[in-house]
Amino acid sequence: MSVNPAVTPAAPDSAPRILAIGFLRLKQLLYELAPEYALRARVDVVDRGFDEALAEIESRRASEGVDVLVAAGLHGDFLRSRTDLPVVMVKVGGFGLMLALAHARSLSSRIALVSFGTERDEVEQFSRGFGLDIEQRSYRSETDAAACVRELRDAGIEVVVAPGMVLDHAEKLGMRGVLLYSHDAVRAALDDAVEIARAARIAAAKRERLNTILEQLRDGVVAVDEAERIEAVNPPMQRLLGRTRQQLLGRVLGDVAPEFTLARTLRDGVEQAEDIVRFGAQTLVISRTPIVERGVRTGAVLSCQDPAAIQRVDRSLRARARPAPTVTRWRLSDLIGDSAAMRRAREQAGRFARGEATVLIEGESGTGKELFAQGIHAASRRRAQPFVAINCAAFPESLLESELFGYEEGAFTGARKAGKPGLFEAAHTGTLFLDEIGDMPVSLQTRLLRVLQEREILRVGATEPTPVDVRVVAATHRDLASRIEAGLFRRDLYYRLNILRLELPSLRERREDLPALASHLLDKALARAGTPASAREPLLRGLLRLLGEAGDYAWPGNVRELENLCERVAGAVGDDAQGLDPRLLRELLPELARAGPTAAPGGPAAPLARRRAQSELELIRRVLDECAGNQAQACARLGISRSTLWRRLRAGA
Repeated sequence: MSVNPAVTPAAPDSAPRILAIGFLRLKQLLYELAPEYALRARVDVVDRGFDEALAEIESRRASEGVDVLVAAGLHGDFLRSRTDLPVVMVKVGGFGLMLALAHARSLSSRIALVSFGTERDEVEQFSRGFGLDIEQRSYRSETDAAACVRELRDAGIEVVVAPGMVLDHAEKLGMRGVLLYSHDAVRAALDDAVEIARAARIAAAKRERLNTILEQLRDGVVAVDEAERIEAVNPPMQRLLGRTRQQLLGRVLGDVAPEFTLARTLRDGVEQAEDIVRFGAQTLVISRTPIVERGVRTGAVLSCQDPAAIQRVDRSLRARARPAPTVTRWRLSDLIGDSAAMRRAREQAGRFARGEATVLIEGESGTGKELFAQGIHAASRRRAQPFVAINCAAFPESLLESELFGYEEGAFTGARKAGKPGLFEAAHTGTLFLDEIGDMPVSLQTRLLRVLQEREILRVGATEPTPVDVRVVAATHRDLASRIEAGLFRRDLYYRLNILRLELPSLRERREDLPALASHLLDKALARAGTPASAREPLLRGLLRLLGEAGDYAWPGNVRELENLCERVAGAVGDDAQGLDPRLLRELLPELARAGPTAAPGGPAAPLARRRAQSELELIRRVLDECAGNQAQACARLGISRSTLWRRLRAGA
C-alpha cells in the first residue's frame, strides 16, 4: 500500500478517515488531490486491487478505523459486494465525458469509449448530433475489458477513452488512450466521501448523546421476551409499579400491570407510539416497540414518559444537533471602496448590524450582496453563532422547502430515517442569508412569512412546530415592486422583509473606486496564477490606463466582471510583463477597448459625469415612454430598483 505522506500528519486524529483505491493514472490523480483535504479528512491511497485491497482495508479498519472508501469502475463494484463500508464511486459527468471525447477526437478520428457497466446513451446522442463516429463498449470484468480492447483494435480504432485498467490493455496493443476520469470527477468523489463520513459521524454522535440522555431520564423503561416475561426494568419503572427488580424479573408484564401489556406488540410486531394511558392517578405517554434481531422478533420494549419530559428531551436533542458556527470571511471594514456611495453603504450596514430586525439588501448582480450580509453578521451580537447562506434560485421548489424547513422521517420517498433539520434550525441563534429572495416560489413565500411572524418552523411531514431564533438577511437583484404587481411576490412578505433596507451601488455609480478595486483584484489574480511580483506594476499601469480610457463603460457585471477581467489578464500575460504591449491588453479586454476614451488625450474630463448622467436619463425617459409611464415595468426592463429610478429622475429634473 502507498500512503500520501503529505496528508496524514496534517489531518487531526478526529478527522474522517478515507481510503481511496486506485492504480497508476487514477492513483496519480488521487495523490495530487489528497492534500486539498488535509484539514478536513485523512485521505490515504491504496494501490492494491481486489482481494489484496480488501485485506488492507479490513486491517486498517480494525487498527485505526475507516469511514468511507473511494474507488472506480471494477474495483468499486468489487468492494461494494465485499464490505459494509460505504463506497463512493468516481463518476464521470456529461461535461467531463465530452471533454475527454473532444481530446480523443483531436488525436484521431477513430475513437472509442469503453465504460464499466453499461454504455452511455448521451454519447450516442452526442455522436449522432455532431456527426462523429464514436464506438462504445462496456465491460464487467478484466477479461471483458481485454476482449473489448482487442475487438476495437481489430476494428481500426486508434484512440480509446476509458478507465486506467482498460488503457493499460490498449497501450499494450499499440493504441493511444485518454483517461476517462478527470480531476473534477475525482474531486467530486472525495467531496462526497468527506460529506458521507461527516454525516455518519454526526449520526453516531447523536446516537451516543441519545443513549446518555435516556440513562439520565426519570422515565420508566421495561423490556420483555417473546413470552412477555420481564427481562430488564429501570429504577423509575420499578417505582411506578411499586415492585423491586427481583420481584419483577421473570413475571408477565400484562399480569403485573394490564395497562402496560405488550401482548399485541409481540403478536403483530407493530410499533405503537405516544399512546395515552391512565395508570392510577397519573397520565402517561406510552410507547411500545418490538425487538427484532436478525429478522426474528425476540421481545418488546415499553417506555413510560411524562409529556413535559418528552418536550424537554426534544428541545435538548435539537439544540445539541445544531452544527458548529459558520466562520464568516468578510467584515464591513474589508469591503474596498472610498467613494461616497460605498462609505454610505458601509455606514448604513454598520447601523443595521446593531439591531435585530430583518435586512433586505438590493443591488445588481456582482455588487457584493453576500459580502455585506457576512459583514452585518460579523458586526452583530450574533457573530459567534452560525451564518448560513442559501441561494433561493438554485433549488427546485420541493428541494428548497426541505432545505429551509427540514423534514421528518418518512415525509417523502428517500427521506432520511431520522429526518433532517432545515437551514432555519441550522442557523438557530445566528443569521440566515436568503440570497435571490425575489426568485423564491410563491408557495414557499407563505411559509417564510409565517416563520418571520411566529418565529417557529414546521418541518415537512411534522405536526408540531419548532421555535427558532434566527435573524434573516435577504438579498435580491430584482425589483420586488414589479414582482408584486406581476403576482410573483407576496406584498405582505415584502413588508416583513423590507424593514431595514440596504441598496448597494453599482460599479458605474462608484467609478472612483475602480483603481483600488482593480489593484486588489489583480493582486489576487496574479497570486493565483503564480505570476512574479515584478510583473504587477506594469500590468496594473496598463490596466488602469485602459480603465481610464473606457470611462463610459457600463460594467453590467459590476465587481464580479472586474474580477473576471483581472483573472483574464493575469492568466494570459505570462511571466514577462515588463515590455507589455498596450495592444495585448486591448485584445484581452475588448469590451473596455470598444468603450473608447471619454475625452481627447490631454483634454478636460470634467464633462464625463454629465454626459454619462444625461445618457442614462435619456434612456430612462425613453423606456418610461415605451411603458406608458408604468414605473414598475420600466424598472424591470432597465434592471434597477424604483428608488434608483426616482433618484435618476430627480437628479435630471
